[in-house]
Amino acid sequence: MIKNLANETSKTKSKNSSAVEPIAHDFLGDPDCPYCHGVGYLRADLPVGHPDFGKLQICTCRRAKITDSVRERLFALSHLDELKDLTFETFNPRGRGLGEIQVNSLEWAFDKAKAYARSLQGWLLLQGGFGRGKTHLAAAIANYAVSMGVPTAFLTVPDLLDALRFAYDSNDTTFEQRFNEIRNTSLLILDDFGTQNATGWAQEKLFQIINYRYINKLSTVVTTNLPLEEIESRISSRLRDPSLVTTIFIQASDFRRPTKDIGDPEISSLKLHTNRTFKSFSLRKEEGISAAAIKSLKDAYDTAQAFAKNPEGWLILTGDYASGKTHLAAAIANERARLGDVPLFVTVPDLLDHLRATFSPNSQTTFDRRFDEVRTTHLLVLDDFGTQSMTPWVREKLYQLFNYRYNAELPTVITISADALENLDARISSRLHDRSMCEIIGITAPAFQGKEKKTRRKQMSR
Repeated sequence: MIKNLANETSKTKSKNSSAVEPIAHDFLGDPDCPYCHGVGYLRADLPVGHPDFGKLQICTCRRAKITDSVRERLFALSHLDELKDLTFETFNPRGRGLGEIQVNSLEWAFDKAKAYARSLQGWLLLQGGFGRGKTHLAAAIANYAVSMGVPTAFLTVPDLLDALRFAYDSNDTTFEQRFNEIRNTSLLILDDFGTQNATGWAQEKLFQIINYRYINKLSTVVTTNLPLEEIESRISSRLRDPSLVTTIFIQASDFRRPTKDIGDPEISSLKLHTNRTFKSFSLRKEEGISAAAIKSLKDAYDTAQAFAKNPEGWLILTGDYASGKTHLAAAIANERARLGDVPLFVTVPDLLDHLRATFSPNSQTTFDRRFDEVRTTHLLVLDDFGTQSMTPWVREKLYQLFNYRYNAELPTVITISADALENLDARISSRLHDRSMCEIIGITAPAFQGKEKKTRRKQMSR
């Protein structure tokens, strides 16, 4: 019927008839198209029972125009004109004031993102803290794809949900049209995933989009500062699929304040020990302590330096208070931070306080997130172990922490007094005394008394 209508219309069309001329402007397709004759749609000649029987299909004469129209709408929806300066050319893959490990991480992320932009194969997941360059790399991928004519949607997740909500009241489009354009676009980039208001409607729409693109293997980029454990399980399971998803974790400091942010975890107190380095460590030969005590300091110093170069296994430093344990533990942490492998340095009593604080109604994080941050961190330095009050809750949480890191073989440094080492929970003690995993270094030097100031000595000599 549509073909017949088009034929009749084309027959009445005349170059000399001004009354009929406006009809040509109403055609969706090309009036000279030999297939649709300007209607813009065709019905495929298919047998009854075929899933596409009776359905109208877009004619080839309209596909390019529709693609251009969709591309323009997605570009406007994405506000990519505001991100035009975020390109691969303007990205600094070496960052500012970064350590060697952080530079390597950033350069690797840059190379992977650039390669993905050229191929658009599979999915790309960019993880890392704020200011690490995730959004810049994602926008650079988007800008490159747009320059190649690829229909691209670049949206923060809250903006995506707003775009869907506004479509309900829009005069230009319907919710179904907007939803299908987004989930079917050739390249979808979801920035700041996890910052959205997780209502039931929002979770369901996000899952429908993610699942549709996952099943159809459509090119998708996701950036997030959250661990996957905190993302809705149905979505996180798809983001974990190594056959489809390439995961990049950017380990760098916030480029907006590189001198103030070394990328250390929120609860780390390493910034209070910046002066405790291997260079500032003293073997205390001038104090008149025994040769055996000096040797124990030298052995601990050498072992700590070797560990800092290649953190493997566990290092337990024992000794009396103020014997140098904390200084060496902080020196290890500062050396790794200098290289860009920023550890989590915390005293055990402070750690327990941080965990308890998550139970407050005003807490900005959950217990599970805080605890997981500690037990999974690449290098953990626990200072003053054994000084905490051993309630059943504390005993259980410490055991869970040690047991996880022991089984995962994650590098760990522990300072503890000799007496506390002999009176540990049996479950924890068994792990600390495993020689295949742990090295225990005892410092026998007495407590450091400090150096007498020259001015004071001069006054006394007078």
